[in-house]
Order: sequence, then structure tokens, then C-alpha cells
Amino acid sequence: MAELLRVEGLSAGYGEAVVLHDVSLAIGEGQTLALLGRNGTGKTTLINTLAGATRQHGGAITLAGKPLHTMASHQRAAAGIGWVPQERNIFKSLTVHENLTAVARPGKWTPDGVYAMFPRLAERKTNLGTQLSGGEQQMLAVGRALVVNPRLLLLDEPLEGLAPIIVEELLRAIARITREEGLSAIIVEQHPQAILAISHHAVVLDRGTVVHSGTAAELREQPALLEKLLGVAR
Repeated sequence: MAELLRVEGLSAGYGEAVVLHDVSLAIGEGQTLALLGRNGTGKTTLINTLAGATRQHGGAITLAGKPLHTMASHQRAAAGIGWVPQERNIFKSLTVHENLTAVARPGKWTPDGVYAMFPRLAERKTNLGTQLSGGEQQMLAVGRALVVNPRLLLLDEPLEGLAPIIVEELLRAIARITREEGLSAIIVEQHPQAILAISHHAVVLDRGTVVHSGTAAELREQPALLEKLLGVAR
């Protein structure tokens, strides 16, 4: 299995404030990494740093052997980074279809492919972003990241605040994207068991540093360790 992403000695934050300290991790082609930790431990900062939305103070990021940390955010998207931020950031004044076609790049994932995965979006393709529910907006945010045809998908708390039925639908879609379609992904989530079940590896952050790294299966099968690391028993 070829290595896709490598992060070495990463320090980053916002302005002069350093949030991440000496973070190192790696992910292979077709692999999924669950990025876990309590609130405020640096998970979103790490995702934002990979996408190019923070200030990097040290270390290196490479994607398929190419230095990513020297690129602007739009160059990272072109290099193969697909980003679904917590805020979703869909174009609310555009229709669902316009949101997808505005950013689409040639490749396997097309707007039609997104509609096949999320039939709700197909039914609402002429609706504006403001006319979508929170769950539909999240589906659109994931779909918009897919039509960029990335090599690595970054998902920042994709299940946050959604109804259980929508959570199940999104989990099935994420599992298909990663497990069946083989797209590499890093997923930040507050539902550790749900994400560990569809991930290959797990990294836990605390106070901006890596405090645990291993396989997702091993961590999922150790509820006592999960509780110690995250403060949750399930």
C-alpha cells in the first residue's frame, strides 16, 4: 500500500497562537483515519491546517510525496484535498445543482454520482442552499467535496447536530465512499464508535499533541482506553 499523506513535526495555529505541537501521522492510499479527542484538543485545527486555512509554524505536510505545506488552499484543492468543514460553507444563494457544477473537476465523481448516493439531493436539485435542512446541507457539502475528485477527503464532524436517521444515511455514504470506493479520508467526529467502525486507523489528540496512534479496531475493542482518552465509555 502506497503512502498518500505524511505529516511530520507539525506545529500550527491562528496568528501567533500555536494550537498543534509536533504532530506526526501518516495515511495510505485507500485508508481512513479517525481523528479523535475531547473538545478543544486541536482536531479542527489539524483539518484546517491540512486544507491550508491556518498559520503553520513548523513541520512538513506531503501528499503523494509532494510538499503540501508550501501551497495555498486553492492549490491544495487542485492537488487532491477535498474539505468538508464544520460550517459546511455551501453556496446558499445557489441551487443544489449549481453548488455541485460550480466546483466540479473531471474524474470519477460527478453530480449524477452524488445524486445517486444522496437521492434527497436529486429531489432538491433546483432548491437553493437556504431551502435545505441541516442534513441536506451536510449531504451537499460532502457531495461538493467529492465532485472536486480529491485523493484525500477531510471531514470535520460530519454528523454534528443531525437527526439519527440522517446520521445513519451519512454514515452509510461515508462507508461506501471510503470502504467500497477506496477514497482516503480523515474524519473528525464526536461519535467515536460509529467512526471507528468504518476506519482503518485512529489518532487521538490532547492539548494539540498526539497521545494515541493505532488501528481503529484495537481502540474500538478497548472501551476502557476510549474512556480514558476521550472521557466516554461508548
